[in-house]
Amino acid sequence: MIVRFKKDGLVRGGSYSIEHGIVSGGEVIPLEDVELLTPCQPSKIICVGLNYVEHARELKMTLPEEPIIFLKPPTAALSPGGEIIYPPSSRQVDYEGELAVVIGKRGRNIPADEAEGHILGYTCFNDVTARDLQQRDTQWTRAKSFDTFAPFGPWIASIDPSGVDIETVQKSNTSDLIFGVPRLIEFISGIMTLQPGDVIATGTPPGVGQLHLGDLVEVEIEGIGVLENSVVAADRSS
Repeated sequence: MIVRFKKDGLVRGGSYSIEHGIVSGGEVIPLEDVELLTPCQPSKIICVGLNYVEHARELKMTLPEEPIIFLKPPTAALSPGGEIIYPPSSRQVDYEGELAVVIGKRGRNIPADEAEGHILGYTCFNDVTARDLQQRDTQWTRAKSFDTFAPFGPWIASIDPSGVDIETVQKSNTSDLIFGVPRLIEFISGIMTLQPGDVIATGTPPGVGQLHLGDLVEVEIEGIGVLENSVVAADRSS
């Protein structure tokens, strides 16, 4: 598993395993001795809406004929263990646990059958959303783009994404995806060039719910691990 972390004020990269902890530059470091960072630094975060069959049924919506996508800015990225800041302009902030794909090789117009060669790995993602603002606006940019509204991590893992369990309060499996990872990469790369480190969040399953101040929210994905973040009030002086 690929990991980025800070130790003694320095940002470093390495690999992580349960058996050995973090290995970086020949040094073995216990996980508890480091501050985990987002495992990559994306030039863009592409999110997919309405991409689970049961979620569409839950919302009583017709299944889309092609992926519905939107962007979160890189400034929304939040490290594992970081604090989700509840914006004062919102009265309803929701969690959306998702599987995310991390791009490893630059590409444009990538055929679905060549998508695997452009993937670095997979990670956990929380598409935090100010739901009341999303419903108020005619588009989703404001509701999805607040600083700290894109937690992901804790590392990048190599898994088969076709049938893994996802759990927060939500509980589902990626076998329920409408558009699988190869199709998403084909579709998105036909619109924009994908760069190494870019993150594609593949959509949330049914059971989205509300976050409250003081909550600790976890996104757990089989074969990857647990992304954990707390929810705090905004500091109006910052």
